[in-house]
Amino acid sequence: MKKIVRMVLVLTLLGLISGLALSLVSNYADPIIEENEKEATREAIYYVLKSADSYETEEVDGKVIYRALDSSGELVGYAFTASGGGYQGTIRLMVGVGPEVWKVKGIQILESSETPGLGGKIRGESFKSQFRDLVARGEIGLVKSGEPERGEIKAITGATISSKAVVKIINTELSRVRSILSTGGE
Repeated sequence: MKKIVRMVLVLTLLGLISGLALSLVSNYADPIIEENEKEATREAIYYVLKSADSYETEEVDGKVIYRALDSSGELVGYAFTASGGGYQGTIRLMVGVGPEVWKVKGIQILESSETPGLGGKIRGESFKSQFRDLVARGEIGLVKSGEPERGEIKAITGATISSKAVVKIINTELSRVRSILSTGGE
């Protein structure tokens, strides 16, 4: 009986010490993680909207939209995050659009767990550069082979599912942002 009581006390003490240690580490790390996420967001905004010198953050209908401005304070476009399911997990990205919201200025992958060497190629410049100044008055299209036409991008060979996922995520969120901005969120 003494062994059981001692074992329960030791386990309880270890649990309390472990919980306290995790709490202290979390209290230390959370502000650092939050600051790193803010910096990654800032860098992504300037990546997708190259001509921006500053930005303002707005929340409209529960959606955070970044209004990007040039050095004279003129609107150069909007940036927003978009996320959805990929082949291996969630893909989260930053999308930049022009002031008219029909031209995609660029995308940046913020988070992805796609297969390295295949779906992981969505992080590569050859894929992301297809979105730079892409005219997308409707939905962005995806072609598996041949040359893409206006408003289309070419899928990554061997990673069609990841390519489709990125296009679907962008189309869904772009539609939402267009709706928000057309109803006075500007």
